[in-house]
Amino acid sequence: MRTDMTRTARLLLVLALSAAGAAAAAGCGSAEAGGTEPEPAPRTGQRAQQVADAWDGSRAAAKWREGYHPVAPVVQLPGTGLLRDDADRRAYEIGNFDLRTKLPAAPRGNGRVTWPGGASLTMPLMDAEQAYRTLDRADSPGPRLTVTGARRGEMTVATSRGPATVPAWLFTLEGYDSPLARAAVNPSRPPAPPIGPLGQDVPTDVLAPLGGLTGVAGDGRSLTVVAHHGSCDDGPVVDVLETKGSVVLSAAVTGVQDGPCTTELRGKNVTVRLAGPVGDRVVLDAFTGRPVPYTDRTGAAPARS
Repeated sequence: MRTDMTRTARLLLVLALSAAGAAAAAGCGSAEAGGTEPEPAPRTGQRAQQVADAWDGSRAAAKWREGYHPVAPVVQLPGTGLLRDDADRRAYEIGNFDLRTKLPAAPRGNGRVTWPGGASLTMPLMDAEQAYRTLDRADSPGPRLTVTGARRGEMTVATSRGPATVPAWLFTLEGYDSPLARAAVNPSRPPAPPIGPLGQDVPTDVLAPLGGLTGVAGDGRSLTVVAHHGSCDDGPVVDVLETKGSVVLSAAVTGVQDGPCTTELRGKNVTVRLAGPVGDRVVLDAFTGRPVPYTDRTGAAPARS
């Protein structure tokens, strides 16, 4: 009998969908509606092939390749990226900042994102206040990082099109010789997908949505993604289908157990190895039929030894 597990699996799926949607909204803006109804659940391999077939050579794929889509953090910590102690690391993780300066006025017009070889994209500039608020997300007891100045500058961000030079806000932190940089442009709006998502009644041990892309290896031959699972299973697995134009990732939960379980949703980093470098191929979620959005996990700042 699987009544309890089915209920739990469906709830986990709804939660995971919400998490994936929130990541896309935060990292890439709201996607345009695809205009299609959720599709019934085919076999996993069949679904991945359907997603690849829909995207490969499509207008959506072409539009994606023309955009600015980060695949690495849009915040760079001072110096070598190492915070000086556990207190500063904790403050950064939870978003505890103090502002002890007047931020510059909002910039006028647009900024330019540029790639090696001359390709470029004009993007609306984010003002210093907006950029600061993405860092200062909490007002909690405990350690804080103090901002004593801000100015315009540039930074390099890894994107789906390779490294890009982007406008940035450079925030001076008390106690540090070099600034914290935050990209001053938001990612491009995702294109409308050419295929709809699966319905929410699909069991998570068949197919589940991913939580986001957390990184791409330097050689492009592996990806790390967040996959969700529950308290009564053996964890998530992620399969990959590679085509000339796309990399389709299919996440599922393994070892699902019968019986009552809690509805706790857990995320786990899963590294997927590819047969060839990802290059400019679109990384897609088989469940949603959409590009996997980058998720900037703020706790990834190591402490300086």
